[in-house]
Amino acid sequence: MNQLSQKHQVVIIGGGFAGLNTAKALKYAPVEVTLIDKRNFHLFQPLLYQVATGTLSPADISTPLRLVLRKHQNTQVILDEVIDINPTQQQVILNDHPPVSYDTLIVATGVSHHYFGNDHWKPLAPGLKTIEDAVNMRRQIFAAFEAAEKEIDLEQQKAWLTFVIVGGGPTGVELAGAITEIANSSLKGDFRRIDPSEAKIILIEGLDRLLPPYTPDLSAKAEETLVSRGVTVMTKAMVTDIQADRVTVKVGEDVQQISAKTILWAAGVKASKMGEIIAQRTQAKLDRVGRVMVESDLSVAGYPNVFVIGDLANFMHQGDKPLPGVAPVAVQEGKYVAKLVTKRISGETPLPFVYSDAGSLAVIGQNAAVADFKFIHLS
Repeated sequence: MNQLSQKHQVVIIGGGFAGLNTAKALKYAPVEVTLIDKRNFHLFQPLLYQVATGTLSPADISTPLRLVLRKHQNTQVILDEVIDINPTQQQVILNDHPPVSYDTLIVATGVSHHYFGNDHWKPLAPGLKTIEDAVNMRRQIFAAFEAAEKEIDLEQQKAWLTFVIVGGGPTGVELAGAITEIANSSLKGDFRRIDPSEAKIILIEGLDRLLPPYTPDLSAKAEETLVSRGVTVMTKAMVTDIQADRVTVKVGEDVQQISAKTILWAAGVKASKMGEIIAQRTQAKLDRVGRVMVESDLSVAGYPNVFVIGDLANFMHQGDKPLPGVAPVAVQEGKYVAKLVTKRISGETPLPFVYSDAGSLAVIGQNAAVADFKFIHLS
């Protein structure tokens, strides 16, 4: 790309929905784009739960970044980890590559699991953010049925057939519905000593209803559907301890222990470490989970050429709460920043970012979902 060396240098960190859509939108822009990611593929995260429950294979939801950007002559991909940034010298510092200079920096490194100060629970209650997470979760779910089949002790057998999911947001609801289908349909007739349909799926949510981002009527419909399919739903329930074979839950003043061999985490997220790095280098403010508080054009305060987009950004300029960490937000932010960069190069002043919300959908299981399309609620 030496022939492009005098062009405006755009560096994008992260090849998720936000970063990749920024790169795609810059295909014909008069810039040179460098996309940096630790992984060489783009992951369609909303369908991770289907990999975790055996419906899809990892290849079905991952696409090589180089394949997506093959025809983008102004774009290169670097497979490496960003360990620091230098806003003064406008450089990105990599783990195993010389520093990369930028005119515009776009950070879109997303979020990871949040155990609310209980990181020792992580190996006992795995979350779902990567392909490896999904494959390990799938192995754990199906291995539990196999262990129950050969277990002689009836109490231990019940524990193997008990699945606890912590967190009643979209991921938790989708996991609960999918595991129910595994137990009631996919494995029907496959075992001789156990009946998979006797598996107990327990969904625990700390707030007063499932799917808190959705309207109360859709939350109620989701719970009704899950209960009708055999899921035990516990709301206003706080997990206070997790061991290898049990979960301790507090509901009001009542404390109970649930014997379970399979415990899955879907309760919260925290920002990637790039949030802390940006805060240290730019004095940007972070929210309580480490997301960067951004300006109305998604830039970092005091650094108009540094942008944070996707799940790592806390955008408080539209409504009384941050934009949700969902793919449509990331996609629109990526396209907006790409357009902003192009307009600035041509001397135009772009308008602030405005998110257009087309609604949201949570899949509960086969032939079951809730959808909020703003003008109508469907279930």
